[in-house]
Amino acid sequence: MAKRRVLDTAGSTIGEGALRKFENAVRGRIVWPEDEDYEACRKVWNGMIDRYPSMILFCDGVEDVRKAVDFARANNLLAAVRGGGHNVAGNAVCDGGLVIDLSGMKGIEINAESYRARAQAGLTWGELDRATQTHGLATTGGIVSKTGIAGLTLGGGIGWLMRKHGLTCDNLMSAEIVTADGRLLTATEGKNPDLYWGLRGGGGNFGIVTSFEYCLHDVSPVLAGMIVYPVERAAELLRFYRDYIATVPDELTSMFLFLTVQPTNYLPESIHGKHAVAVHVCYSGPLEDGKRVLRPLREVCAPLADSIGVMPYVGLQSMLDANSPPGLQNYWKSTYLGALSDSCIDITVDYASKITSPLTQIHIQHMQGVVSRIPEEAMAFSHRDTLCVLNIVSKWTDPSESERHVKWTRAFAEAMSPFSVGVYVNFLGEEGEDRVKAAYRSDKYERLVALKNKYDPENFFRLNQNIRPSSSGRSSSFSPCL
Repeated sequence: MAKRRVLDTAGSTIGEGALRKFENAVRGRIVWPEDEDYEACRKVWNGMIDRYPSMILFCDGVEDVRKAVDFARANNLLAAVRGGGHNVAGNAVCDGGLVIDLSGMKGIEINAESYRARAQAGLTWGELDRATQTHGLATTGGIVSKTGIAGLTLGGGIGWLMRKHGLTCDNLMSAEIVTADGRLLTATEGKNPDLYWGLRGGGGNFGIVTSFEYCLHDVSPVLAGMIVYPVERAAELLRFYRDYIATVPDELTSMFLFLTVQPTNYLPESIHGKHAVAVHVCYSGPLEDGKRVLRPLREVCAPLADSIGVMPYVGLQSMLDANSPPGLQNYWKSTYLGALSDSCIDITVDYASKITSPLTQIHIQHMQGVVSRIPEEAMAFSHRDTLCVLNIVSKWTDPSESERHVKWTRAFAEAMSPFSVGVYVNFLGEEGEDRVKAAYRSDKYERLVALKNKYDPENFFRLNQNIRPSSSGRSSSFSPCL
């Protein structure tokens, strides 16, 4: 092994013998900065994130995860955890330190009779959905198929089935987790129930979840797709949408969008490049009922395009992949909205008319349904009574344009702050402790701090939307991308 220089968090060099012993102990491959594929391996989905870890371990199983945690803790080494690496904050990679990469851990077991799936943490939603759909089953997953299952589940899990079947975390039956002291624990309602409560919405604060057991549901082909409308009707249409979603059944999950239409295989070429608004839908009930429920969307005004049709659930889950490729500059701001008041709508339409990048989209995702009927105290995930999630999804290609796009995004978010009733933790960037607190009710946040004190008192797992233990003086922050 070539001589390598790895520094701990105090700036001291970790000995060559310790590095060699660790490399020989794990089954997975360690990628070092001098390796040919290091550049590709250090990248995550958000192109704004440009960090240089000292070593990247592609774990071959749970024992590799445990050994990585033990090694990093014993050597005071910063550790980042990467599942899908699709989160906008970029916490899956670090400057210096060790990246514990789970992407090779893709085992999955499905029990169709008991409606359960056990899935390892390296799976993406596309991989999990394809496996469960062979049995006509699914659980709520994200809206981009390349998103990793781990981060999305631990932060909550908004997706196309949520209004009928709840969030992803609502469907989490058990988890296996490696804690900061290297133990492998199982968390269920009956075993380590405090940890089980915290994992469902508390993010990666308490350890590395290596596998998830999900409740599955019968999901046949769905009625899904997008209706695109003229942007000039935006204010009228968003008011219509506000009234429409107050009447729809749980089987319908929908999202209102502001967008510039990009080339896709499901929207006509004649509208590519047009500024527009749209409603994206998933109806997961009887198809004839769905046609009736969706009729008002087709009658409110003449659409520019209508791609809604019957399709496999996996087809819906990958529809937005083309608009979410890796490597783009991504800067998001998000908030929960308790209502869509006229003034909230007017401000949204005004800022949407000034979008600075053709790749940027504004998403308003309708929640409620089953999400709002699960008791608030059931788990860490909070703000179940919110109407919808506003996500300002700013994207562009040229890093030299960052200042202009970030400025618009921040101004829009600030203008929406009077309407905010909290924030969805999975949509947070590097925004500080107060914004993390805004993701939880105050009583829940205190309970999460107590859990952190119990399971990670030294804040070993701090590259996340960090809940700092009261017993640790370690800072949860590091230099953000902007």
